[in-house]
Amino acid sequence: MSYSPENIPNTMPKVRFTKRARKALFRQLVRLRNTIADISPVWLRRFFAPIYDYLEMIFIDHGMFRTPYANRHKVSPNAWRSSQPWPHQVRYYAKDLGIRTILNLRGPRDCGSDRLERKACEAYGIDLRDDLQVRSRGAPSRETILGLKSYFESLSYPILLHCKAGADRASLVSALYLILKEDVPVDEARAQLSMRYGHFKQAKTGILDYFFEEYLSYSATHDISFLEWVDTVYDEDALEASFKSDRWSNLIVDKLLRRE
Repeated sequence: MSYSPENIPNTMPKVRFTKRARKALFRQLVRLRNTIADISPVWLRRFFAPIYDYLEMIFIDHGMFRTPYANRHKVSPNAWRSSQPWPHQVRYYAKDLGIRTILNLRGPRDCGSDRLERKACEAYGIDLRDDLQVRSRGAPSRETILGLKSYFESLSYPILLHCKAGADRASLVSALYLILKEDVPVDEARAQLSMRYGHFKQAKTGILDYFFEEYLSYSATHDISFLEWVDTVYDEDALEASFKSDRWSNLIVDKLLRRE
């Protein structure tokens, strides 16, 4: 039997670069970086560390997509929102906007974006807070929401809050800030969750919209404040069980835009 290029069977296995594989590769790169740093002289670490952090922020944390557009918007006279900031943007926030506190809603992370932001905040006298972590694809935590009023009171203003893209977690906390700190009605504050900021209501991230819709639906027939509803009525598990998202919107948010 003779073979032509057309009928030669393809016996090569298909290789899929899965999300787990990408995370494993990233962990190996972090170990390699730490190993090189440990055996390098101080002057060499000081020279190459910022270069590595910028490369990691650009290529691993998808900073190339945020370079032309910071997704920066004014929430109120005392609050701004944005995507993960570059060091030069932190300088602008401090010098031009007078920002005194930055809320990093991504939490503490061992990555170039985090290290660059911390150094910039220290250089320009900004208090960086990373103790307020929220989810973009899950029901908001009751405990977190109930503690937010006192949390917002503890900050030095003006503030800037950000997540990775400034679209989902930043939208949620911006809305909660307006409700709990500035007494803005829920129906008005939830406008912070909008396509204008890159937020997709139809994707899994739409559970954040659904959360506010559930309160508004309940309060339409019950005389109850937002915090009272959260404390006595709100059920995280029931909210997640009843919410449905759109498959194609999920593909855009998760695969194309690479949102967290």
